[in-house]
Amino acid sequence: MKKSKYSDSQILAILNQAEAGTPVPELCREHGMSSATFYKWRAKYGGMDASLMARLKELEDENRRLKKMYADERLKAEIVQEALSKKW
Repeated sequence: MKKSKYSDSQILAILNQAEAGTPVPELCREHGMSSATFYKWRAKYGGMDASLMARLKELEDENRRLKKMYADERLKAEIVQEALSKKW
């Protein structure tokens, strides 16, 4: 997954500027981003503060790690099942 060139604090600052009344096209031009990026951020981070954003990132990382662990364990279980089903 591509890493954003904007930090969490920059994203929050841009969203706060929009809430203060700055037009979205002007914000996008000023920060060199697309309007789709802005609306994606607003959908994901709208109404959050820095601590909530950090917690969301922690939970996403933990979820990614748990999914990887589950996939590894599931693969091991399938290998064992396949080995046990063969007749010796």
